[in-house]
Amino acid sequence: MFYIASKLLYFLVVPFNWVAILLFISVLTKNKKLQKKLQASIIVILIIFSNPYLFYKLLHAWQINKSELQKGKQYQGGIILGGLSGYDRKGNSYFNEASDRFIQTLKLYNQGTIKKIIVTGGGGLYENKNPVEGDLLKEEFLKNKVSAADLIIENKSRSTYENAMFTKKILDSLHLSDTMVLISSASHLRRSKMVFQNAGFKTVAYPCDFEFVDLFHTPLHYVWPNLNAFNGWAKLIKELIGTVAYKMTGKA
Repeated sequence: MFYIASKLLYFLVVPFNWVAILLFISVLTKNKKLQKKLQASIIVILIIFSNPYLFYKLLHAWQINKSELQKGKQYQGGIILGGLSGYDRKGNSYFNEASDRFIQTLKLYNQGTIKKIIVTGGGGLYENKNPVEGDLLKEEFLKNKVSAADLIIENKSRSTYENAMFTKKILDSLHLSDTMVLISSASHLRRSKMVFQNAGFKTVAYPCDFEFVDLFHTPLHYVWPNLNAFNGWAKLIKELIGTVAYKMTGKA
């Protein structure tokens, strides 16, 4: 139920959906006064949420921008969160825009920073004939010369909360309780770390897949409306509301 509710909530917090809903109502209504208010609201939403300065400042403040790894230390394992791969309509697997999670995990393993790779990621709301993400990523790591003995797979979870709870059960059964490296996208890692710590993990954060890096930009970059900023708000608002929801329900 929590999983389904979170998906419905995600639909409601996407700024583009606000615009679509308001536009739909403004077309249907015959009240001219209400119509003007709705159109004005649409313009305000577009101006605010397409402003790159506001978005990138908040995103940079929210995401974890620096690795917490201790230099020269070897960790028992690295936990990579799913959400970086999928399948097309023909059943062909692919990596999406979060594929840096896979790249960085493989790098940490090859450098000897982590001894084992713990993959956590199951299916979605609906069952299909394709392997779940945990199994898919297992095959990808094996293809990249990771030893099968160094792979631990959790393939039932559908949310960050389930990632933590199901992975904890597996690691407890294997008597693995040392500090783990938690690997995820920089914007997702803050909430993930809270959830995993609440589940009883000792973790250090390893951010990757940065959506924004604090580089030098011209003033025009921060003023001119940016469609990427407008789209990016969906992920950021999801993380902010998700964190609040997890806190309120005792999941973080």
